[in-house]
Amino acid sequence: MMRALGYAAIGTLFTFAMTTLGAATVFLLGRRESSRSQEVMLGFAGGVMTAASVWSLLLPAIELAAERSLPAWLPAAAGVTVGAAFLAFLDALLPRLRRRSLNAEQRQNALLFTAITLHNVPEGMAVGLAFALAANGEGLAGAAALALGIGIQNFPEGAAISLPLRRSGESRWRAFLGGTLSGVVEPLFGVAVVLIAAGAATLMPWLLSFAAGAMLYVVVEELVPQSNTRGGVSGFMAGFLVMMILDVALG
Repeated sequence: MMRALGYAAIGTLFTFAMTTLGAATVFLLGRRESSRSQEVMLGFAGGVMTAASVWSLLLPAIELAAERSLPAWLPAAAGVTVGAAFLAFLDALLPRLRRRSLNAEQRQNALLFTAITLHNVPEGMAVGLAFALAANGEGLAGAAALALGIGIQNFPEGAAISLPLRRSGESRWRAFLGGTLSGVVEPLFGVAVVLIAAGAATLMPWLLSFAAGAMLYVVVEELVPQSNTRGGVSGFMAGFLVMMILDVALG
């Protein structure tokens, strides 16, 4: 058990480190540059999240459901519905969490942080399970490839949180911390899943689909409407292509 926990910790700490590196891009851009490229960054984040929802979350959920003799569409449809409903509820609740209402930019940043963090939960669990199996002599190369693919995906996701936070007026360090915190769940859940491996494996199709629904809600509700310019559309297409290539080539 300790060996499996150690392997899971190593694998998920790597993916967390890649999120941290992405968040660190906030130190390379000033607030003016961030504001000037707002539509492109929002579009890029939307493209990344759309592609990740399909290739990283929904397609694996459908495959896992089929392996468990469930209707292949059921966890995907139910998870997306519940995930989107959860974000819609959070969207309505956010202004009431403070005495003064959140402005539009703060609300968008909070939803973006929540969606990407939720997306990192099943990814951390997947890497943790893969490395736990590798500790028992099963597929170390496959576990390493999975961690590499998810780690590379995490880089733009960390930036997608920290750069909008900086643009909205946060200090570089607070923006960096926000991007970094979204990835903390990966090692936490990667290690936890080893301790409850049997039950967690059963829940994976539902968790993956839930995260996909949450991400798609943010893309449609927040990112696409605010990046509806030529630069924003170009950013969306670039983000979608980058994440699709990473998922297919490294997944």
